[in-house]
Amino acid sequence: MNPAQPDLPNPLSRRHFLGTSGKAAIGGALAGMILPTVYGQSGSTKKIALIGCGGRGTGAVANAIDASGPYCQLKLHAMADVFEWRVKNSYKGLEQRYKDNLDVPEDRQFVGFNGFKKAMDCLDPGDIAIFASPCAFRRPHYEYAIQKKLNVFMEKPVTPDGPSSKKILNVNEEAKKLNLKVGVGLMCRHSEARLELKDRIDNGELGELLSLKAVRMQGRLIGWDKKKEETKDKDISDLMYQIKNFHGFLWLSGGVYSDFNIHNIDECCWMKGMWPVKAMGLGGRHYRGDEIDQNLDSYSVEYTFPDDTKLYFQGRSMNKCYEEFASHAHGTKGYALISGPGGHASKARIHKGQGPKSELSWMFGAENGGRPRRENSAYVDEWDHLLDAIVNDKPYNEVERGVAASVVTSMGRMATHLGREVTYDEMLNCSHDFCAGIDEISGENSASPLLANADGSYAIPQPGMLKTEY
Repeated sequence: MNPAQPDLPNPLSRRHFLGTSGKAAIGGALAGMILPTVYGQSGSTKKIALIGCGGRGTGAVANAIDASGPYCQLKLHAMADVFEWRVKNSYKGLEQRYKDNLDVPEDRQFVGFNGFKKAMDCLDPGDIAIFASPCAFRRPHYEYAIQKKLNVFMEKPVTPDGPSSKKILNVNEEAKKLNLKVGVGLMCRHSEARLELKDRIDNGELGELLSLKAVRMQGRLIGWDKKKEETKDKDISDLMYQIKNFHGFLWLSGGVYSDFNIHNIDECCWMKGMWPVKAMGLGGRHYRGDEIDQNLDSYSVEYTFPDDTKLYFQGRSMNKCYEEFASHAHGTKGYALISGPGGHASKARIHKGQGPKSELSWMFGAENGGRPRRENSAYVDEWDHLLDAIVNDKPYNEVERGVAASVVTSMGRMATHLGREVTYDEMLNCSHDFCAGIDEISGENSASPLLANADGSYAIPQPGMLKTEY
């Protein structure tokens, strides 16, 4: 994979930029290839298996159903999680709005580490598996989906480290041979507003891009960080405690940095049209007391692109501080707001000067000086594009792009945690495997890849002191 040459989608959206009956295929590395087998039929009923029934998985099912109208009828057919209460809560939440799309009796609600296989065994080739478990489990889940010839939607990040990135790229080669359609939950690339902004940047309206800035500063993203013995979870195993609180542990999610910041970092790289080749970062933990997760509270990372221009990422997860959630681009002809402020809506615009107070050149959705129209949900649009590809047999595989975004994000995290420069190639080829032993996990009392210290705490980053992440 060449970080300087990313796989970028067609800069057209499916509803408002075409103006005809044609639709854009936001496939990826497979665009333009003729592939043999079709696992989809227009107007048919397709079954879904949800693997990982937390908020993201539940939301993905809702988004899929909301997008499915023009393509097929979707039925949630099986569910799996390692916690029974997550399965029950997810079903109950979906039932309130999507009762007619649920067909998941108790004997298709699976609990345990082999539940993902049982759920996918309930599907037929060409049905859809949703992976919303922590990304440490992404590769074994994906391998089984390919065996079952299932189309896949997997949440981001795809991987937390280099070894799992290389493994899933190898696994993906079989998915491409089978013509399976695979979406990755980096929904910003499916946003109508961002797609038009990307098209305008590529057409020179911003001139040459000089720098980009991604910002995610907000209050505490996680607040559970107490020793297991001091919580209501004191009787569960360390493995289950870590999975329940996966945002706090690098092996499961890449931590807060990878799991939350990948959206801003990815959309900036997309606008630039290339992946960074190296990163340098700094950060720290503050006011922590006896909290035990592995995250830093603040991150400041400088990414360098092949042409030596920069992407600056600023992140903070602390209460009562300045907040911003946005992405920005500066070019020789002006400034662009890629997304923000706040949330995942884009509100994309271009200004003639170098800041948002300068004269406005273009704003998404504004026509003839009128009020800008409301953006569609990118969470629904990414499913629109995936279902279109499944039903109409369009090339569609976002795994290589998702892995690249995950590697770039991990590169910034690793540079910060080690206190030195880290390159893309080093991150991709690093030998430290967060997920070592993942295939041997078979039950709640299995050993975790991360062992607790004697006092119940876990290893934390020590820049300049530790030679690897834990």
